[in-house]
Amino acid sequence: MNKGEFIDRLSDKTGLTKKEARGLLDSVLGLIQDTLLRGEDVKLVGFGKFAVRARKASSRINPQTKRPIQVAAKVVPVFKPGKELKRQVDKTLKVTGSGVARK
Repeated sequence: MNKGEFIDRLSDKTGLTKKEARGLLDSVLGLIQDTLLRGEDVKLVGFGKFAVRARKASSRINPQTKRPIQVAAKVVPVFKPGKELKRQVDKTLKVTGSGVARK
């Protein structure tokens, strides 16, 4: 699902207009982003936790040239799903030879 489809479903589910749903989604995503940029976590009980993590500098191999390259240290956003979300996904979906499907 892309952002436009998400907005359509949010609009249908809440009764908001698509413009209002877009504004609501943009506000929520902006709030999560602003919180992460301050180095704080966003914990949504039952859903998951958005956080930032530091990654150390490392040495890797360029697959095209086979030469070593240095990757600088960086800070990246991460998402850790909550226990309830993991339980629901596992209960609803199954692993298939080509990926994931509904049970």
